[in-house]
Amino acid sequence: MAKVDIKTEITGNVWKIEKAVGEQVGEEDVILILESMKMEIPVSAPEDGVIIEILVAEGDTVTEGTVVARIEA
Repeated sequence: MAKVDIKTEITGNVWKIEKAVGEQVGEEDVILILESMKMEIPVSAPEDGVIIEILVAEGDTVTEGTVVARIEA
């Protein structure tokens, strides 16, 4: 089993966390939603796995490349 970091592709605020630690996710499942410039940007799982860490909270500000979650694939 490999740990996979899930990173943001844009600077923004964590608007809503959709998944919880321990949940099974499929490739492209939305883990959280960022808000940037009044747009909602989904952050998705790059592959199938189980969420082992969520490193941000709703309302946090993140920059491009921030690791927001980890899955075990």
